[in-house]
Amino acid sequence: MNLRLAWHKLTHWEYWPYQVVYTPIYFQYLYYALRTRSFFYFNASNPTIRNGGFFMESKKEIYDLIPEAYYPKTVLIKSGTSLEEVNDVIIKNKIEFPFITKPDIGLRGTAVKKIDTEEDLINYTSKANFDFLIQEFISYPNEIGLFYVKLPNQINGKITGIVSKEFLIIKGNGKNSIKELLLKDPRYEFQLGVLQKEYGDKLNQILPENESLNLVPYGNHCRGTKFIDFSHYITPRLEETFTQICNQINGFYYGRMDIMFDSFEKLEEGKNFQIVEINGAISEPTHIYDPNHSLLFGWKELIRHFHYLYKISKHNKKNGATYLSFKDGVSELKKHNQFYNRILKF
Repeated sequence: MNLRLAWHKLTHWEYWPYQVVYTPIYFQYLYYALRTRSFFYFNASNPTIRNGGFFMESKKEIYDLIPEAYYPKTVLIKSGTSLEEVNDVIIKNKIEFPFITKPDIGLRGTAVKKIDTEEDLINYTSKANFDFLIQEFISYPNEIGLFYVKLPNQINGKITGIVSKEFLIIKGNGKNSIKELLLKDPRYEFQLGVLQKEYGDKLNQILPENESLNLVPYGNHCRGTKFIDFSHYITPRLEETFTQICNQINGFYYGRMDIMFDSFEKLEEGKNFQIVEINGAISEPTHIYDPNHSLLFGWKELIRHFHYLYKISKHNKKNGATYLSFKDGVSELKKHNQFYNRILKF
């Protein structure tokens, strides 16, 4: 990493390792672990999701909890499935190019790809040594992450934060290559190594003036997406709409929904949107990563949300949910680490 990028990373806390950012949360977690007498109390936060959605949860199993009208057509492909069988599934479910592929057990956007052609699909299936999903590509122009919490003893939930996602999109000037345009923005330059592997010589092409190119068509911070705090769009109407929606998702009380949608006006009405993904107990209130927010703001929001996680887990425990035992929790962590090491080789 060159000096300019190193300095940018040092002076922008959104790029710091999560182990550093989460320093105060470790103490908060230990306090709650003592109060609940469980290191894995968060398992009870979303009782219908494996481990509450903290690790090793299946995305497909979460989609199966959501009414079909609210999420894009999604199919599970088991590891080892032949290309011919994959194509049969695609045809049977009437999924057309382009579409999105992603691991059934996700890790911060690793191995998420937009598949435009049969060749892309061949490359993906030949490399994937894990179960993965094929998901219909959604063409709505906007994407947000909407954080929702609901105490089990209350009728209404609340939206605690909204993050808007500014994709890695570059605009041509008729002079510079795609690579040269990427080098003008540190946020994009961080992604250069990954993009070179994915696009190869295409990065040397010169984009015509005013032509835009979306190099990463999904909103993931570690893939160059800029997160912008849109929490000012939270309204009583929007909270009412998503309380109605989330009440239809059995056992979901805490997490962030990644949503593609047309406009906030239609979203308030519960129209013209799709839930691309739901993240459970592991969810971050990602609006904190807006570059305009301080680290102190980030800590306050993390502490606030971690307190919700604790309260919801306690309420669900009283209602019959169980905390994961220490032995089973350690076993799940080992599985998580093994899977993590495997998927990083993708």
